[in-house]
Amino acid sequence: MEETTESAIGVPMPRHPLQIRDYRIFWLTRFAGVIATLSMVVVLGWQVYDVARSDYGMSRSAAAFQLGILGLVQFLPLFVLTPISGVVADRYDRRKVAALSMGIDSFVAAALGFATWSDNLSLPLLFALAALHGVARIFFGPAMNSLAPNLVPAPMIPRAIATNAIAWQFASVLGPAAGGMLYAVFPTLPYIVSVVLLVLGSLMVLLIKPLRKPEVDRKKHPIKQITEGFRFVWHDRFLLGAISLDLFAVLLGGVTALLPVFARDILQVGPEGLGWMRAAPAAGAGLVALWLAVKPMEHNVGVKMLWAVGIYGLATAVFGFSYDLIFSLFLLLILGAADMISVFVRGSLVQLNTPDEMRGRVSSLSGLAISASNELGELQSGIAAALLGATGAVVFGGAGAILVTIIWAFAFPEIRNARTFAPVYRE
Repeated sequence: MEETTESAIGVPMPRHPLQIRDYRIFWLTRFAGVIATLSMVVVLGWQVYDVARSDYGMSRSAAAFQLGILGLVQFLPLFVLTPISGVVADRYDRRKVAALSMGIDSFVAAALGFATWSDNLSLPLLFALAALHGVARIFFGPAMNSLAPNLVPAPMIPRAIATNAIAWQFASVLGPAAGGMLYAVFPTLPYIVSVVLLVLGSLMVLLIKPLRKPEVDRKKHPIKQITEGFRFVWHDRFLLGAISLDLFAVLLGGVTALLPVFARDILQVGPEGLGWMRAAPAAGAGLVALWLAVKPMEHNVGVKMLWAVGIYGLATAVFGFSYDLIFSLFLLLILGAADMISVFVRGSLVQLNTPDEMRGRVSSLSGLAISASNELGELQSGIAAALLGATGAVVFGGAGAILVTIIWAFAFPEIRNARTFAPVYRE
Protein backbone atom coordinates (compact mmCIF):
# COMPACT_ATOMS: atom_id res chain seq x y z
CA MET A 1 0.00 0.00 0.00
CA GLU A 2 1.34 3.44 -0.91
CA GLU A 3 2.09 5.68 2.04
CA THR A 4 -0.19 8.71 1.91
CA THR A 5 -1.73 11.41 4.08
CA GLU A 6 -5.29 12.70 4.01
CA SER A 7 -6.01 16.11 2.53
CA ALA A 8 -8.47 18.55 4.05
CA ILE A 9 -11.29 17.06 1.96
CA GLY A 10 -10.39 13.45 2.70
CA VAL A 11 -8.56 12.72 -0.57
CA PRO A 12 -5.38 10.67 -0.12
CA MET A 13 -2.31 12.79 -0.75
CA PRO A 14 1.04 11.31 -1.87
CA ARG A 15 3.95 11.38 0.54
CA HIS A 16 6.65 11.13 -2.14
CA PRO A 17 6.86 12.47 -5.71
CA LEU A 18 7.45 9.01 -7.20
CA GLN A 19 3.95 8.02 -6.03
CA ILE A 20 2.61 10.38 -8.71
CA ARG A 21 2.28 8.78 -12.17
CA ASP A 22 3.24 11.80 -14.28
CA TYR A 23 6.23 12.56 -12.07
CA ARG A 24 7.45 8.97 -12.49
CA ILE A 25 7.29 9.41 -16.28
CA PHE A 26 9.11 12.73 -15.96
CA TRP A 27 11.77 11.11 -13.77
CA LEU A 28 12.36 8.22 -16.20
CA THR A 29 12.52 10.62 -19.15
CA ARG A 30 15.13 12.69 -17.37
CA PHE A 31 17.10 9.60 -16.42
CA ALA A 32 17.17 8.23 -19.98
CA GLY A 33 17.99 11.61 -21.50
CA VAL A 34 20.91 12.33 -19.19
CA ILE A 35 22.44 8.87 -19.68
CA ALA A 36 22.21 9.33 -23.44
CA THR A 37 23.62 12.84 -23.65
CA LEU A 38 26.47 12.37 -21.19
CA SER A 39 27.49 9.07 -22.76
CA MET A 40 27.64 10.94 -26.05
CA VAL A 41 29.42 14.00 -24.62
CA VAL A 42 32.23 12.08 -22.92
CA VAL A 43 33.01 10.26 -26.18
CA LEU A 44 32.79 13.54 -28.12
CA GLY A 45 35.39 15.14 -25.84
CA TRP A 46 37.70 12.14 -26.18
CA GLN A 47 37.36 12.17 -29.97
CA VAL A 48 38.10 15.91 -30.26
CA TYR A 49 41.29 15.56 -28.22
CA ASP A 50 42.33 12.28 -29.85
CA VAL A 51 41.66 13.48 -33.40
CA ALA A 52 43.59 16.68 -32.69
CA ARG A 53 46.56 14.69 -31.40
CA SER A 54 46.51 11.77 -33.85
CA ASP A 55 45.09 13.12 -37.12
CA TYR A 56 46.19 16.74 -36.91
CA GLY A 57 49.49 16.10 -35.12
CA MET A 58 48.87 18.78 -32.50
CA SER A 59 50.89 19.12 -29.31
CA ARG A 60 49.27 18.43 -25.95
CA SER A 61 48.69 22.16 -25.32
CA ALA A 62 47.27 22.79 -28.79
CA ALA A 63 44.97 19.78 -28.53
CA ALA A 64 43.83 20.91 -25.06
CA PHE A 65 42.93 24.26 -26.61
CA GLN A 66 40.61 22.40 -29.03
CA LEU A 67 38.67 21.21 -25.98
CA GLY A 68 38.20 24.88 -25.14
CA ILE A 69 36.89 25.50 -28.66
CA LEU A 70 34.49 22.58 -28.15
CA GLY A 71 33.05 24.38 -25.13
CA LEU A 72 32.79 27.65 -27.06
CA VAL A 73 30.87 26.20 -30.02
CA GLN A 74 28.36 24.67 -27.60
CA PHE A 75 27.98 27.91 -25.67
CA LEU A 76 27.40 30.30 -28.59
CA PRO A 77 23.96 28.90 -29.56
CA LEU A 78 23.09 28.71 -25.86
CA PHE A 79 23.94 32.39 -25.42
CA VAL A 80 21.88 33.44 -28.44
CA LEU A 81 18.88 31.17 -27.89
CA THR A 82 18.53 31.05 -24.10
CA PRO A 83 16.11 34.02 -23.79
CA ILE A 84 14.04 32.60 -26.64
CA SER A 85 13.95 29.12 -25.09
CA GLY A 86 12.52 30.55 -21.88
CA VAL A 87 9.70 32.30 -23.73
CA VAL A 88 9.00 29.10 -25.72
CA ALA A 89 8.76 27.09 -22.48
CA ASP A 90 6.26 29.62 -21.06
CA ARG A 91 4.12 29.98 -24.21
CA TYR A 92 3.92 26.44 -25.61
CA ASP A 93 3.31 22.87 -24.47
CA ARG A 94 6.41 22.06 -22.46
CA ARG A 95 6.03 18.32 -23.12
CA LYS A 96 6.24 18.83 -26.88
CA VAL A 97 9.17 21.25 -26.60
CA ALA A 98 11.10 18.67 -24.57
CA ALA A 99 10.21 15.85 -26.98
CA LEU A 100 11.35 17.84 -30.01
CA SER A 101 14.61 18.76 -28.29
CA MET A 102 15.37 15.10 -27.56
CA GLY A 103 14.55 14.28 -31.18
CA ILE A 104 17.15 16.80 -32.38
CA ASP A 105 19.72 15.34 -29.99
CA SER A 106 19.01 11.84 -31.30
CA PHE A 107 19.88 13.11 -34.80
CA VAL A 108 23.18 14.47 -33.44
CA ALA A 109 23.98 11.10 -31.85
CA ALA A 110 23.11 9.26 -35.07
CA ALA A 111 25.32 11.58 -37.15
CA LEU A 112 28.25 11.17 -34.75
CA GLY A 113 27.77 7.41 -34.78
CA PHE A 114 27.80 7.26 -38.57
CA ALA A 115 30.90 9.48 -38.83
CA THR A 116 32.67 7.28 -36.27
CA TRP A 117 31.68 4.05 -38.04
CA SER A 118 32.75 5.37 -41.47
CA ASP A 119 36.00 6.86 -40.09
CA ASN A 120 35.11 10.35 -41.33
CA LEU A 121 35.72 12.30 -38.14
CA SER A 122 37.20 15.78 -38.39
CA LEU A 123 37.36 18.72 -36.03
CA PRO A 124 34.95 20.91 -38.09
CA LEU A 125 32.36 18.10 -38.15
CA LEU A 126 32.73 17.43 -34.41
CA PHE A 127 32.39 21.12 -33.63
CA ALA A 128 29.32 21.54 -35.87
CA LEU A 129 27.48 18.62 -34.28
CA ALA A 130 28.48 19.81 -30.81
CA ALA A 131 26.87 23.19 -31.61
CA LEU A 132 23.63 21.47 -32.67
CA HIS A 133 23.74 19.48 -29.44
CA GLY A 134 23.92 22.81 -27.61
CA VAL A 135 20.79 24.00 -29.42
CA ALA A 136 18.87 20.89 -28.33
CA ARG A 137 19.98 21.28 -24.72
CA ILE A 138 18.93 24.89 -24.37
CA PHE A 139 15.31 24.14 -25.31
CA PHE A 140 15.19 20.87 -23.38
CA GLY A 141 16.34 22.34 -20.05
CA PRO A 142 13.75 25.11 -19.44
CA ALA A 143 10.90 22.94 -20.73
CA MET A 144 11.72 20.01 -18.43
CA ASN A 145 12.62 22.16 -15.42
CA SER A 146 9.33 24.04 -15.73
CA LEU A 147 7.31 20.83 -15.97
CA ALA A 148 8.36 19.39 -12.61
CA PRO A 149 6.72 21.93 -10.24
CA ASN A 150 3.35 21.35 -11.95
CA LEU A 151 3.47 17.60 -11.38
CA VAL A 152 3.62 17.64 -7.57
CA PRO A 153 1.92 19.60 -4.76
CA ALA A 154 3.78 22.78 -3.79
CA PRO A 155 4.96 21.51 -0.35
CA MET A 156 6.59 18.56 -2.11
CA ILE A 157 8.69 20.65 -4.53
CA PRO A 158 11.99 20.53 -2.53
CA ARG A 159 11.74 16.75 -2.26
CA ALA A 160 10.85 16.54 -5.97
CA ILE A 161 13.94 18.62 -6.79
CA ALA A 162 16.14 16.27 -4.76
CA THR A 163 14.50 13.22 -6.36
CA ASN A 164 14.98 14.78 -9.77
CA ALA A 165 18.63 15.34 -8.87
CA ILE A 166 18.95 11.61 -8.14
CA ALA A 167 17.88 10.85 -11.71
CA TRP A 168 20.33 13.45 -13.01
CA GLN A 169 23.28 12.45 -10.89
CA PHE A 170 23.02 8.68 -11.11
CA ALA A 171 22.48 8.96 -14.84
CA SER A 172 25.56 11.18 -14.79
CA VAL A 173 27.44 8.27 -13.23
CA LEU A 174 26.15 5.64 -15.62
CA GLY A 175 26.32 7.77 -18.77
CA PRO A 176 30.03 8.69 -18.82
CA ALA A 177 31.15 5.31 -17.47
CA ALA A 178 29.03 3.49 -20.06
CA GLY A 179 30.21 5.82 -22.82
CA GLY A 180 33.88 5.15 -22.09
CA MET A 181 33.46 1.38 -21.75
CA LEU A 182 31.20 1.01 -24.79
CA TYR A 183 33.61 3.08 -26.87
CA ALA A 184 36.44 0.74 -25.88
CA VAL A 185 34.36 -2.24 -27.03
CA PHE A 186 33.15 -0.70 -30.31
CA PRO A 187 33.52 3.06 -30.99
CA THR A 188 30.06 3.44 -32.55
CA LEU A 189 28.22 1.63 -29.75
CA PRO A 190 27.76 4.55 -27.30
CA TYR A 191 26.12 6.60 -30.03
CA ILE A 192 23.74 3.75 -30.91
CA VAL A 193 22.68 3.47 -27.27
CA SER A 194 22.22 7.25 -27.08
CA VAL A 195 19.92 7.27 -30.12
CA VAL A 196 17.72 4.54 -28.61
CA LEU A 197 17.46 6.25 -25.22
CA LEU A 198 16.74 9.70 -26.68
CA VAL A 199 13.98 8.39 -28.93
CA LEU A 200 12.43 6.51 -25.99
CA GLY A 201 12.67 9.64 -23.84
CA SER A 202 10.96 11.81 -26.44
CA LEU A 203 8.08 9.33 -26.57
CA MET A 204 7.81 8.98 -22.79
CA VAL A 205 7.53 12.69 -22.08
CA LEU A 206 4.47 12.86 -24.35
CA LEU A 207 2.76 10.33 -22.05
CA ILE A 208 2.53 12.98 -19.33
CA LYS A 209 -1.02 14.30 -19.17
CA PRO A 210 -1.50 17.73 -20.75
CA LEU A 211 -1.04 20.46 -18.18
CA ARG A 212 -2.78 23.77 -17.79
CA LYS A 213 -0.82 26.30 -19.80
CA PRO A 214 0.79 29.11 -17.81
CA GLU A 215 -1.21 32.34 -17.79
CA VAL A 216 1.10 34.28 -20.09
CA ASP A 217 -0.02 37.41 -21.87
CA ARG A 218 0.38 36.24 -25.46
CA LYS A 219 -0.25 39.74 -26.79
CA LYS A 220 2.84 40.99 -25.04
CA HIS A 221 5.89 41.18 -27.27
CA PRO A 222 8.42 38.32 -26.66
CA ILE A 223 11.22 40.87 -26.16
CA LYS A 224 9.24 42.42 -23.29
CA GLN A 225 8.65 38.98 -21.81
CA ILE A 226 12.38 38.26 -21.99
CA THR A 227 13.07 41.57 -20.23
CA GLU A 228 10.63 40.65 -17.47
CA GLY A 229 12.61 37.47 -16.78
CA PHE A 230 15.88 39.40 -16.49
CA ARG A 231 14.25 42.01 -14.24
CA PHE A 232 12.81 39.37 -11.91
CA VAL A 233 16.21 37.74 -11.37
CA TRP A 234 17.99 41.11 -11.02
CA HIS A 235 15.69 42.32 -8.25
CA ASP A 236 15.85 39.11 -6.22
CA ARG A 237 19.25 39.51 -4.54
CA PHE A 238 19.38 36.01 -3.09
CA LEU A 239 18.50 34.47 -6.44
CA LEU A 240 20.95 36.73 -8.32
CA GLY A 241 23.75 35.97 -5.87
CA ALA A 242 23.19 32.21 -5.96
CA ILE A 243 23.11 32.05 -9.77
CA SER A 244 26.13 34.33 -10.26
CA LEU A 245 28.16 32.51 -7.59
CA ASP A 246 27.67 29.23 -9.40
CA LEU A 247 28.44 30.91 -12.72
CA PHE A 248 31.83 32.33 -11.74
CA ALA A 249 32.94 29.52 -9.43
CA VAL A 250 32.39 26.80 -12.03
CA LEU A 251 33.62 29.08 -14.82
CA LEU A 252 36.99 29.21 -13.07
CA GLY A 253 37.03 25.87 -11.29
CA GLY A 254 35.62 23.55 -13.95
CA VAL A 255 37.96 20.60 -14.45
CA THR A 256 35.72 18.51 -16.72
CA ALA A 257 37.01 19.90 -20.01
CA LEU A 258 40.59 18.85 -19.26
CA LEU A 259 39.82 15.31 -18.12
CA PRO A 260 40.70 13.90 -21.59
CA VAL A 261 44.18 15.41 -21.15
CA PHE A 262 44.60 13.78 -17.73
CA ALA A 263 43.17 10.46 -18.97
CA ARG A 264 45.28 10.22 -22.12
CA ASP A 265 48.59 11.88 -21.26
CA ILE A 266 48.94 12.36 -17.48
CA LEU A 267 47.26 9.42 -15.74
CA GLN A 268 47.37 7.34 -18.96
CA VAL A 269 44.13 5.44 -18.28
CA GLY A 270 42.52 5.63 -21.75
CA PRO A 271 38.84 6.16 -22.61
CA GLU A 272 37.67 3.70 -19.92
CA GLY A 273 39.49 5.73 -17.27
CA LEU A 274 38.05 8.92 -18.72
CA GLY A 275 34.57 7.45 -18.33
CA TRP A 276 35.19 6.72 -14.65
CA MET A 277 36.66 10.17 -14.10
CA ARG A 278 33.65 11.82 -15.71
CA ALA A 279 31.36 9.62 -13.60
CA ALA A 280 33.06 10.29 -10.25
CA PRO A 281 31.67 13.83 -9.67
CA ALA A 282 28.19 12.56 -10.48
CA ALA A 283 28.63 9.68 -8.03
CA GLY A 284 29.45 12.13 -5.24
CA ALA A 285 26.53 14.34 -6.23
CA GLY A 286 24.22 11.34 -6.42
CA LEU A 287 25.01 10.28 -2.87
CA VAL A 288 24.23 13.79 -1.63
CA ALA A 289 21.04 13.86 -3.73
CA LEU A 290 19.91 10.62 -2.08
CA TRP A 291 20.40 12.18 1.33
CA LEU A 292 18.56 15.36 0.33
CA ALA A 293 15.65 13.32 -1.07
CA VAL A 294 15.21 11.77 2.38
CA LYS A 295 16.07 14.87 4.41
CA PRO A 296 15.81 18.05 2.30
CA MET A 297 17.92 20.99 3.41
CA GLU A 298 15.78 23.60 5.16
CA HIS A 299 17.98 25.68 7.48
CA ASN A 300 21.09 27.85 7.03
CA VAL A 301 20.95 27.21 3.30
CA GLY A 302 23.09 30.22 2.35
CA VAL A 303 26.09 29.42 4.54
CA LYS A 304 25.97 25.77 3.49
CA MET A 305 26.02 26.83 -0.15
CA LEU A 306 29.07 29.05 0.41
CA TRP A 307 31.00 26.30 2.21
CA ALA A 308 30.07 23.83 -0.53
CA VAL A 309 31.41 26.08 -3.31
CA GLY A 310 34.62 26.66 -1.35
CA ILE A 311 35.14 22.90 -0.92
CA TYR A 312 34.46 22.49 -4.64
CA GLY A 313 37.31 24.88 -5.43
CA LEU A 314 39.69 23.23 -2.95
CA ALA A 315 39.04 19.73 -4.35
CA THR A 316 39.61 21.07 -7.87
CA ALA A 317 42.96 22.64 -6.97
CA VAL A 318 44.24 19.49 -5.22
CA PHE A 319 43.12 17.34 -8.19
CA GLY A 320 45.56 19.24 -10.38
CA PHE A 321 48.51 17.85 -8.39
CA SER A 322 47.33 14.23 -8.40
CA TYR A 323 49.10 11.56 -10.46
CA ASP A 324 47.20 8.64 -8.93
CA LEU A 325 43.89 7.50 -10.45
CA ILE A 326 42.30 6.40 -7.17
CA PHE A 327 43.13 9.66 -5.40
CA SER A 328 41.94 11.63 -8.42
CA LEU A 329 38.62 9.77 -8.39
CA PHE A 330 38.24 10.49 -4.67
CA LEU A 331 38.78 14.22 -5.24
CA LEU A 332 36.29 14.23 -8.10
CA LEU A 333 33.80 12.46 -5.82
CA ILE A 334 34.18 15.21 -3.18
CA LEU A 335 33.96 17.88 -5.87
CA GLY A 336 30.66 16.49 -7.14
CA ALA A 337 29.19 16.15 -3.63
CA ALA A 338 29.95 19.80 -2.88
CA ASP A 339 28.54 20.93 -6.22
CA MET A 340 25.27 19.06 -5.56
CA ILE A 341 24.61 21.16 -2.47
CA SER A 342 24.97 24.33 -4.54
CA VAL A 343 22.70 22.90 -7.25
CA PHE A 344 20.04 21.96 -4.69
CA VAL A 345 19.99 25.41 -3.09
CA ARG A 346 19.81 27.21 -6.42
CA GLY A 347 17.20 24.82 -7.87
CA SER A 348 14.93 25.02 -4.83
CA LEU A 349 15.24 28.79 -4.81
CA VAL A 350 14.23 29.10 -8.47
CA GLN A 351 11.24 26.77 -8.17
CA LEU A 352 9.88 28.03 -4.84
CA ASN A 353 10.24 31.75 -5.55
CA THR A 354 9.22 32.02 -9.19
CA PRO A 355 5.59 32.38 -10.41
CA ASP A 356 4.60 29.58 -12.79
CA GLU A 357 4.04 32.00 -15.68
CA MET A 358 7.72 33.02 -15.43
CA ARG A 359 9.33 29.68 -14.59
CA GLY A 360 10.40 29.00 -18.16
CA ARG A 361 12.18 32.34 -18.46
CA VAL A 362 13.82 32.20 -15.03
CA SER A 363 14.82 28.56 -15.56
CA SER A 364 16.35 29.51 -18.90
CA LEU A 365 18.41 32.26 -17.25
CA SER A 366 19.55 29.86 -14.55
CA GLY A 367 20.33 27.37 -17.30
CA LEU A 368 22.31 30.03 -19.17
CA ALA A 369 24.43 30.60 -16.07
CA ILE A 370 25.03 26.87 -15.77
CA SER A 371 25.86 26.55 -19.45
CA ALA A 372 28.09 29.62 -19.38
CA SER A 373 29.97 28.19 -16.40
CA ASN A 374 30.33 24.81 -18.11
CA GLU A 375 30.96 25.68 -21.75
CA LEU A 376 32.82 28.97 -21.22
CA GLY A 377 34.62 27.21 -18.39
CA GLU A 378 35.82 24.71 -20.97
CA LEU A 379 37.09 27.58 -23.12
CA GLN A 380 38.82 29.14 -20.12
CA SER A 381 40.34 25.77 -19.23
CA GLY A 382 41.55 25.26 -22.79
CA ILE A 383 43.21 28.68 -22.93
CA ALA A 384 44.71 28.28 -19.45
CA ALA A 385 46.01 24.80 -20.34
CA ALA A 386 47.64 26.19 -23.48
CA LEU A 387 49.40 28.81 -21.34
CA LEU A 388 49.99 27.01 -18.02
CA GLY A 389 49.65 23.34 -18.88
CA ALA A 390 46.77 21.14 -17.73
CA THR A 391 47.99 20.94 -14.13
CA GLY A 392 48.54 24.68 -13.81
CA ALA A 393 45.15 25.43 -15.35
CA VAL A 394 43.28 23.21 -12.89
CA VAL A 395 45.13 24.53 -9.83
CA PHE A 396 44.60 28.13 -10.97
CA GLY A 397 40.90 27.47 -11.54
CA GLY A 398 40.35 25.86 -8.15
CA ALA A 399 42.06 28.77 -6.37
CA GLY A 400 39.91 31.18 -8.38
CA ALA A 401 36.72 29.40 -7.29
CA ILE A 402 37.73 29.79 -3.63
CA LEU A 403 38.45 33.49 -4.14
CA VAL A 404 35.06 34.02 -5.83
CA THR A 405 33.32 32.35 -2.89
CA ILE A 406 34.98 34.72 -0.42
CA ILE A 407 34.10 37.78 -2.52
CA TRP A 408 30.45 36.69 -2.96
CA ALA A 409 30.07 36.06 0.78
CA PHE A 410 30.58 39.80 1.35
CA ALA A 411 29.15 41.17 -1.90
CA PHE A 412 25.87 39.28 -1.36
CA PRO A 413 25.16 39.21 2.40
CA GLU A 414 21.71 37.89 1.44
CA ILE A 415 23.36 34.53 0.78
CA ARG A 416 25.35 34.52 4.00
CA ASN A 417 22.32 35.54 6.07
CA ALA A 418 19.80 33.21 4.41
CA ARG A 419 18.25 30.75 6.83
CA THR A 420 15.59 29.31 4.51
CA PHE A 421 14.78 29.43 0.79
CA ALA A 422 12.64 32.52 1.25
CA PRO A 423 14.55 35.57 -0.09
CA VAL A 424 16.05 37.64 2.69
CA TYR A 425 15.75 40.98 0.90
CA ARG A 426 13.53 42.14 -1.93
CA GLU A 427 13.75 45.51 -3.58
